[in-house]
Amino acid sequence: MDLSKTPNDKKLYLCRWYFRAGFALLPFLWAINSIWFFKQAFFEPYFEEQKQIRKYVILSAIGALLFAIAFSTWIVIFQTNRANWGEFGDVISYIIPTGVP
Repeated sequence: MDLSKTPNDKKLYLCRWYFRAGFALLPFLWAINSIWFFKQAFFEPYFEEQKQIRKYVILSAIGALLFAIAFSTWIVIFQTNRANWGEFGDVISYIIPTGVP
């Protein structure tokens, strides 16, 4: 997306919207937000809305990173312990791998 022709108030609106939408269990929007607006937050000449955009970019990056860590941790725990959890592991599995007791 080319943000160079977008007015600064519209950039702030979009950045804020993506940040808030990430709380609707859509953390990939935080990753997109931090990538899209990184240049405007840190490398563009100063403009009035830049401080708020920088705040949303940093918070979006932190949120995306925390979600990625939590999701990766859950995947590792689930994959290594599913068979040991017995019936509970089967109930929370969408597809039960064949060959695993």
